[in-house]
Amino acid sequence: MTISAPHWDLTNVYPSLESKEFKAAVEDYKKQVASFGKFFKNKLSKAGPKSKARELAPLIGEAIDRINKIQTLSSTIFPYIYSFVTTNSRDKVAMKTLSEMEQASLPMSQLFTQFTAWVGVNAQKLGEIVKLNPSAKAHAFMLKESAQQSKYLMSEIEEQLAAEMSLSGGNAFGKLQGSVVSQMSVEFELDGKVEKMPMPALINLRSHPDEATRRRGYEAENIAWEGVKETLAACLNGVKGETVVLNKRRGRKDAVHSAIDAARLDRKTLEAMLEAMKDSFPMFRKYFKSKAKKIGKKQLAWWDIFAPLGKTDKVYSYEEARDFILENFEKFSPDLSVFAKRAFDNNWIDAEQREGKRGGAFCTEVQGLKESRILCNFDGSFDQVSTLAHELGHAFHNECAYQANKTVLQQLTPMTLAETASTMCETIITEAVLATTKDPQEELAVLEAQIQGAGQVVVDIYSRFLFEKEVFERREQSELSADDFNDIMERAQKATYGDGIDEKYLQKFMWTWKPHYYSSGLSFYNFPYAFGLLFATGLYAIYQQRGEAFVQDYKNLLASTGEESAAKLAKRFGIDITTRKFWDDSLAIIGKRIDRFCKL
Repeated sequence: MTISAPHWDLTNVYPSLESKEFKAAVEDYKKQVASFGKFFKNKLSKAGPKSKARELAPLIGEAIDRINKIQTLSSTIFPYIYSFVTTNSRDKVAMKTLSEMEQASLPMSQLFTQFTAWVGVNAQKLGEIVKLNPSAKAHAFMLKESAQQSKYLMSEIEEQLAAEMSLSGGNAFGKLQGSVVSQMSVEFELDGKVEKMPMPALINLRSHPDEATRRRGYEAENIAWEGVKETLAACLNGVKGETVVLNKRRGRKDAVHSAIDAARLDRKTLEAMLEAMKDSFPMFRKYFKSKAKKIGKKQLAWWDIFAPLGKTDKVYSYEEARDFILENFEKFSPDLSVFAKRAFDNNWIDAEQREGKRGGAFCTEVQGLKESRILCNFDGSFDQVSTLAHELGHAFHNECAYQANKTVLQQLTPMTLAETASTMCETIITEAVLATTKDPQEELAVLEAQIQGAGQVVVDIYSRFLFEKEVFERREQSELSADDFNDIMERAQKATYGDGIDEKYLQKFMWTWKPHYYSSGLSFYNFPYAFGLLFATGLYAIYQQRGEAFVQDYKNLLASTGEESAAKLAKRFGIDITTRKFWDDSLAIIGKRIDRFCKL
């Protein structure tokens, strides 16, 4: 349904894409990159394994300082361009500007790869180097990680070619998918009125209180996907095909290998978490069956998964959602509430649903201002209130790093840990309500939203992991048809949802609109969300024990997520993520919520 909601404001970044200020920033970026290129060629590349640590230390320090300055500017320019592209895919000026900036950023991408390789060559001297230069010391973790990852680089010429070809390969296919999906709209009758609905609004009908409306939305959605499935299948084949080739060339064991390294996990930890998730499926199926009974059905269909329970007549205005979030953030930390108020008051959020706007939600940094911007598609449901809180969590994560004066390179956080603050913020607002409500209907509604989200992150995301894993394995042999993708997705959903959902009514087209599948630079975008949920759930349990004393340690954790592995950061709180116990314990907390839900 259409809810009045704001657009974001980025006028304090640059006046417009065609302004002299924006063009000057782009020119400054190009000059800095060119200068760094000369520095690399004339100084850094000439210092090799035979150079002494005292000779290398100032060079590495200067390189780090230059990269930080360039990346700060880049992380201001790109979010500004994306603010137009993601909210209006028909904005030709923005599309052209994005393409030009992607081309302009290629040399920096190549230089960063060369720098990584250079660090790898000089890896044995890093211990001594970081003692001799303050910038190197401050970025010791990044240097060590670069040395380790340098093993998976192709030759310099091959890496340069791969970066250049990606613009017309995987990156182009990803942009095409985004354009196709964001420009789709469907004629749909809602509340007696036929209107042209953008796909995000149609997808959001999954949480409509009327089952007939939800089912018609599901059916209309599938008809729409049927019409574009071949185009999107070509996009997915292009993205995954490119990734398969590059993984082989770089010496990766499989498609999961690079994703694990990017997440700063090891395979043992991932397997422990996945095993715990798989063993929790009966618990979630119990929830699905209880929900089916509560809405008067024997079994849920796909369009029932997000059906609201409890106070189904409650529709939040944007202002009510704002007040609700601020009030409950305050209970956790005044700092969090004050920060969120600043985000609302300064229009950092683009919340209105409209044609041409990308679906889903995200948070992006504007490094030059030390601010964030949030995109969501607000429809008044509690699910969207939770989504808004989730994205504000990402923004707060950024703020903690800014307050600690972390550089861009020190903020390079893996997705596993990037989901910590966002999931914590969702938990905060739902747990606070559950702890105070005396209304059984409100309790049911909030508990349902919480478990529903957990079901998506544990059950559905596991299905997406299975889907992507099989796609990669089969893409090595040949291209896949749209029907192949449908079949893989449907079987993955059957394997995870089991008898919790009517297998006649699954969602085989889930692969079409999830933008994560279409990123050639980051495969398996899914399992980090499960890590985030379960890690944040475990942290919240510690918060309940420690109270206010926990908050500062938590903020320190958020500020340093770019400077250590997930396992070492977890140990600060006495958590061992390499074994099943932690994951089982976090899932058991969700299990207690399910038991509470089933009794209502």
